[in-house]
Amino acid sequence: MKRVYAADVLGEANKPVLVQGWVQETRTFGGLKFIILKDRSGQIQITLPKKEVKPEVFDMVDKITKESVIYVKGVAKKSEKALMGAEVIPETLEVISLADAPTPIDTSGKIESDLSVRLDHRFLDVRNRKSTAIFTIRSKLFKAIVEYFDENGFVNINTPKLTTIGVETGAELFEVKYFDRKVYLAQSPQVYKQMFGPGAFERVYEIAPVYRAEKSHTAQHLTEFIGVDFEQAFIESEQDIMDTVEGMMRHAIKSVRDECGEELGVLKRKLEVPVTMPRIKMEEAKKMLAAKGYVLGPDDDLGAEEQEVLANLVKEKFRSEFFFVYEYPFAVRPFYHMKPEGRPDISKSFDLIWNGVEIATGAQREHRHSVLKQQATDKGIDLDKQMAPYAEIFRYGCPPHGGTGLGLDRITECLLGLPNIRECILLPRDPERISP
Repeated sequence: MKRVYAADVLGEANKPVLVQGWVQETRTFGGLKFIILKDRSGQIQITLPKKEVKPEVFDMVDKITKESVIYVKGVAKKSEKALMGAEVIPETLEVISLADAPTPIDTSGKIESDLSVRLDHRFLDVRNRKSTAIFTIRSKLFKAIVEYFDENGFVNINTPKLTTIGVETGAELFEVKYFDRKVYLAQSPQVYKQMFGPGAFERVYEIAPVYRAEKSHTAQHLTEFIGVDFEQAFIESEQDIMDTVEGMMRHAIKSVRDECGEELGVLKRKLEVPVTMPRIKMEEAKKMLAAKGYVLGPDDDLGAEEQEVLANLVKEKFRSEFFFVYEYPFAVRPFYHMKPEGRPDISKSFDLIWNGVEIATGAQREHRHSVLKQQATDKGIDLDKQMAPYAEIFRYGCPPHGGTGLGLDRITECLLGLPNIRECILLPRDPERISP
């Protein structure tokens, strides 16, 4: 007999069905017993009236523990009082795997567990409907981003995560023993996407792990996360890169909204597709902040507090949760960001901020070897000696190009309004957590 998922039982009313899953809970009311069975689609009620089911099936319920795996064959019935508007009256009940009792965490959502405890038992935690909804939405978000890149002529690439090339210095790199040599976990695919974007395919993207050896203890930072990176060539300015980021985010939010109605309902989250994402020069942003008492110098970056204040000001003025800030001081940006002609103090770079949280950083890159070499020198880097494979990219025909990097995990966190980025990563890694 073919398996029927919990969400589809109602459509099989008055027919024999086979349902399989985990036991959420059991209930007994005299001559009537219930099992709440859950699978990846939702929950279904198994109803056992003593007079209608076999005695051995009726008696088994008292021995079944929460989270046990069972197979139930029976007849589907419509029921307004039951979960999903349907129930199954069992003919047979088979216990496939009897769970130990008690379980280390509750998966029903009725008892809250500390996040660290939930992460210790993550395989159980994701049986909770909210966790299932989060990761279903994350999966759809991933799909939507890939769709957008594919529809806009980008080529997917996979770059090494063991590398000898840092983006700037080794200060934020994880060192790894590689046979008899020392290598690092890649902190960014920056070098490689510049090799193969402007170097060959013109438009490339990668969605892959990124590693940052930073001892950050915030609700938005991790030492390992999934980066969404792209690079595109033959651009006119960083505005072209912002166009791509904006288009990608709009497509992704719309796709999740249209395809994940049930999951968004579980999380009590309503999504609105942004109509516009205002673009504000850093100089203007600092004036807006100064009017509220936040005075920043010409080479100062925006901190978390300034981003949040600015987000509230943008909401009041533009009615938008999203906005770009561009023309960041060159002093706070990498050497490979291009400078506008005659403006050595600033860079053609930007951040995208969503409800006060930075979710993307991008820029037009400097493609002229001589200029790039000088900018590296100004930052204390000997480009040809310290980053020779990177320097070579710019010696054999490199067009104007740019790109950006986003974190899939942070996008999910912001999309769903979650309090901690660790909620939307199956097994997060931070300065303290390295297991399971």
